[in-house]
Amino acid sequence: MTTSAAPGYSAEPPEDEWSPVRQAVELQDVELLARLLDDGADPNEIYRGMTLLLHAIDVEGDSALQSGGPLTVATTAVLLAYGADPRLSGAPGGQTPLALAERYHHDLALRLLRRHMSNLPDVHDAG
Repeated sequence: MTTSAAPGYSAEPPEDEWSPVRQAVELQDVELLARLLDDGADPNEIYRGMTLLLHAIDVEGDSALQSGGPLTVATTAVLLAYGADPRLSGAPGGQTPLALAERYHHDLALRLLRRHMSNLPDVHDAG
């Protein structure tokens, strides 16, 4: 007898289901990422509860852990430069980019995120 996956289980999507901009983040291809964003791709795209910025920080952190190499911040920097909102968690009650960077001890991303957030208007000032 075959059993189905538990309710709510969501396997990682095949890479061919990802948008080109998400694929560029996954591959840390900052040149392609910048071109796609410059052509109008949404820097705040959310797929399965993860923003591009969260995905970038996760890829940067996980790549450094797996390789033993240094943390990079280029993908995060490109997304922020093109307007990615560091306040977005992607899912209600989800992890923020700042919290994920803290989890990875990603100091470069933490500094970039904090600098970027200090220049954003307070969401309460909008109304």
